[in-house]
This record gives sequence, structure tokens and C-alpha cells, in this order.
Amino acid sequence: MIKVAMVDDHKMFREGVKGIVEKKNTCEMIWMASNSEEAVAALTEQMPDVLLMDISIGFESGITLTKELVSIYPEIKIIALTMHHEEHYVLNILENGAKGYLLKDAGGEEMINAIQAVSNGNTYYSKHASEVLIKHLTNGTKPKDNNAEIPLTAREKEVLTLIANEYSNPEIAQQLFISIRTVDAHRRNLLDKLDVKNTAGLVKKAIQYDLVDISESN
Repeated sequence: MIKVAMVDDHKMFREGVKGIVEKKNTCEMIWMASNSEEAVAALTEQMPDVLLMDISIGFESGITLTKELVSIYPEIKIIALTMHHEEHYVLNILENGAKGYLLKDAGGEEMINAIQAVSNGNTYYSKHASEVLIKHLTNGTKPKDNNAEIPLTAREKEVLTLIANEYSNPEIAQQLFISIRTVDAHRRNLLDKLDVKNTAGLVKKAIQYDLVDISESN
């Protein structure tokens, strides 16, 4: 059973999401908070597998709260669930540690898919968020620094290429005939070697230093 929590300042929306989440036998809503104070207090009592985070929580910022929570609980898995589609919102919350981005007009099925993906250690971006992210990474590409030495093994380059092409950990394991645990180990090594915090950072560095080929089909 996936334990889900939520931070959103609209009670009716919280109740609606709770109904969708608990309609599936695979998920349960363990707590809901309307502001950062309630969220921090609830987290000290019970850590969810996935935390749904609104970006605008009354007068507070869900981006600031996400950054704070990730610094306190590095393993926390947060999905932005918001009405904001603007590029700077997408980029800011992902750069501050969110593992997914979903607009509030998404269907219940997509939300459950996002929860399951992030719970399993993957990322989940709505179509719009993916487009924003790829656009940003492409526009932010710098000329390859031929003097930069990034000591990746052949296997790490294979894993990085598949990550950049939006393969999940299980898909990478199947593609390379290795265990999911081995994929996790390679992913951690890549994060350390490329000095980034998340998948978005991995993809950005991969493009920046021309380490991988992004498939046109993805």
C-alpha cells in the first residue's frame, strides 16, 4: 500500500484527491495539510511514500517548502500538483527536489500513475512539464568543454543515455539485462560524479557535456 500525503490550502480539492487516491486499493491518504506548519508537524509523526505538493499554499510557497523538506528529509518523494503551468514554476520546484510535476486538470488515472512511478523511485512529468524541461535543457546547452573530464564507465554512459531518454529504472534493468538494484547503484554513482541532485540535473549535464544522444522519438 502506497502511503500518500498532501499539502494544499483548498479543503474541497484535498477531499477530492483523497477520494481518487483511496478509490485504488494500492494507495491510502495518511494525512493532509493546509500549510507548511501543519505539513512539518505531520511529517514528524508519519513519513509518506509520496507527498503531493501545491505550489501556492495560501500566502506560502510550495517551492520554498519543498526545498526545506528535501534538505531535512533527502529521501522524501514530492510531486508538484498545481494549477501553475508557467515555465519558471516547473523549473524551480524540480530544481529544488521535486520528483514529479502534475497539473491539477490531469485525470485521476494519470495522478495514480504519477504516484506509483515516483513511489517506485522514478520521476513523473506531465506532458507539458516534460516539454518545458526539454526546452530549458536544450536552450541551456553550452558548447562541449573538451577539457572537462567526467570519468564515466561504459556502463554508466549506457545507463545515463537511457535515463536521458526517459526510461524508468525497471526498463533500464530490462534493456541492459541487469538488476534494478544495480541500476539504482549506477544512478547514485552518476549523481555523485556529475555533482547533481536529481534526474533533471543528470539530463542537463548529459546534454551540456554531450555525453548522450537524445532519441528523436522521446
